[in-house]
Amino acid sequence: MKTKAVRLYGKMDLRMEEMELPEIDADGIQVKIISDSLCMSSYKACVEGADHKRVPEDIAEKPIIIGHECCGKIVKVGENWKHKFKEGDDFAIQPAHFYKGTQQAVGYSYQFCGGDAQYSNIPMETLAMDCLLPYHSDVYFYGSLAEPMSCIIGTFHAMYHTTPGSYEHKMGIVEGGKMALLAAVGPMGLGAIDYALHCDRRPSVLVVTDIDEEKLARAASIYTVEHAKEMGVELHYVNTAKTPDAVATLRELTGGKGYDDVICFVPVKSVVEQADAILGFDGCLNFFAGPIDSQFKAEMNFFNVHYSYTHIVGTSGGNTEDMREGIKLMNEGRINPATMITYVGGLDSAAQTTMSLNKMPGGKKLIYNQISMPMTAISDFAKLGETDPMFKKLAELVAAHNGLWNGDAEKYLLAHAKPIE
Repeated sequence: MKTKAVRLYGKMDLRMEEMELPEIDADGIQVKIISDSLCMSSYKACVEGADHKRVPEDIAEKPIIIGHECCGKIVKVGENWKHKFKEGDDFAIQPAHFYKGTQQAVGYSYQFCGGDAQYSNIPMETLAMDCLLPYHSDVYFYGSLAEPMSCIIGTFHAMYHTTPGSYEHKMGIVEGGKMALLAAVGPMGLGAIDYALHCDRRPSVLVVTDIDEEKLARAASIYTVEHAKEMGVELHYVNTAKTPDAVATLRELTGGKGYDDVICFVPVKSVVEQADAILGFDGCLNFFAGPIDSQFKAEMNFFNVHYSYTHIVGTSGGNTEDMREGIKLMNEGRINPATMITYVGGLDSAAQTTMSLNKMPGGKKLIYNQISMPMTAISDFAKLGETDPMFKKLAELVAAHNGLWNGDAEKYLLAHAKPIE
């Protein structure tokens, strides 16, 4: 069958084109993709091309389909999988399955499967590792955000601590401890605030920093200090650009003891070193942000490593159980990652947007794979609505949900937007 897809041919060579999707065999599953949220990791794959660890070397001849934060509907099931899946089921994907030790992943490694296509054939590795997940909701964009949320959840789970005199690592953040999220009012940082306030293991003090006052204000309006208090968390927002001695100020918020858990959301040397400087005894620093520069370095206080047991961990993606947890929390209404989304567009906007992610302001860019629409800021809906009835209605639906993208807006868009064909 024919499908439109966004394919990577080389460094910054991303093209939307029509391609032939092979018929599945008894071991195959074919899906229709409804939504995909664009990830900075896809931009990094575009920059590095075949040099990327997960991208094959022969993409110039066998281009791969980009995109990995996708959700949609199963349309064909091979005979060998009919015991587990059926046509019409909805799905989400855990793209990084590490099958037999490989780093192959949906959105980086496959000719016939990626999030930025109308239809895809699910790889055998995804099925073998149980990474095609049932999704029980009529709101598809939440399924797309399950993957980035799994990255955040995995980060919290990867934090570890020790007991003096014991070599046993205790996994997870310190319950009732002190936690700092640095440079954390971008889309992933907002998701981390949401999870920190609403997961089963919460800090008693949560400090969120950034240098962008507008983004800090938006975060504070969504995740208020008052709501955090109701959840048993003392929440502070700090603009470190306006703080003469940021390290001293941040440590003061812990009574001078430092933080049990610190997550750094940007690959910036000064921020990484600030994160190290605010660690308390047995404090764990998670370097969340993946740098493009393979020589990226920052200094760490090894006196504290030796005498205060400070330590560092890095995470890249979550596992399948992290993703299941994210879906469960969304379905229960405990987290609402819609706060991440600030742009919406159609499949025909995916290629250029992905290659421009490093320059575009705002949060997550969400695409709907079956429609044609320029990548559009949610904040521009009202202005566009002055001349376009569809955007007028979308603006009203967004306004009714505190300015956030939502299921009502998604259903309306899918019913009224121009099809990609």
